[in-house]
Amino acid sequence: MILCIRFRLEPMWEALLPQLVELLGEFTPTVETAPPAEVLADVRGALRYFGWSPAELASVIRVRALALYGVDCVIGAGPNPMLARTAAREARPGVTLVAEDPAAFLRDRPVVTLDGVGRATARTLCGYGLDSVGRVADAPLGVLQRLVGAKTGRELWERARGIDRTPVVPNAVSRSMAAERSFPHDEIDRTEHRRALLSLATELGARLRAERQVCRSLAVTVRYADRSTTTRSRTLPEPTAHSAALTALAYAVHDSFGLQRARVRGIALRAEGLTAAEGAAHQLSLDPTDEKTRRIEAVADRARAKFGPRAVLPGSLVA
Repeated sequence: MILCIRFRLEPMWEALLPQLVELLGEFTPTVETAPPAEVLADVRGALRYFGWSPAELASVIRVRALALYGVDCVIGAGPNPMLARTAAREARPGVTLVAEDPAAFLRDRPVVTLDGVGRATARTLCGYGLDSVGRVADAPLGVLQRLVGAKTGRELWERARGIDRTPVVPNAVSRSMAAERSFPHDEIDRTEHRRALLSLATELGARLRAERQVCRSLAVTVRYADRSTTTRSRTLPEPTAHSAALTALAYAVHDSFGLQRARVRGIALRAEGLTAAEGAAHQLSLDPTDEKTRRIEAVADRARAKFGPRAVLPGSLVA
């Protein structure tokens, strides 16, 4: 049985995540983190040892997180990571949602619920009437493979039946990293949108460099006043953790939305395709300004490590 715990951490308190992971380590050593606030835990051994149900173990974890760190969470449980994550997305605070019967749990949900199904794949499937997980599960494997490809079709066919072969890998390197900014009111000022993007890119760049990682692409999500969202991603020219490069691409993606006077409630930035920095190639530049910027960035990182994340900020973010 897998638990997916989604801690309700504000961005400024994300540093608590390692301590919360240690709390889970009291029950199982098989814990995989997905920053900024999601954790997968394989608790099959703990359930046998303590003689608890998944909901009972989840209640203990929730109470300890609240008592020790003041952090609430939502928890989903299932026989594999996909089902646990799906349950966690629909769980309410204080209540653990357990996906006991995979087929019944998934059947009536839209096809985009399945891992790996994006807008393009969902559009293709819906065009052939396969708009729910149950209909995908009932479709012949050969039909799915003709629609979306042999490998993707088989994975989709298995996931629609509640089969997910992905293991929980302890201390696995995260494949993405995200940060979000919410506005105190519906914001229509483009300048404020860009200030939020600058803040997010600066934060992600610092976190990537601290963990010695680089990202291959960025995704920008804009959340509107009616709670709808729009997301677009774009690949970087080369894998990087350089804040200036991240900011430039974030601005370009944001400009592609063509927002005029849209009422924006929040903006999120996600660095995707993370890899180790030492294995990434970097194109040398003859521009002395770029090299100078990188040296200043390294000095700023040392200052943040010593005095806190707000020790050094771009001038336009100082209020």
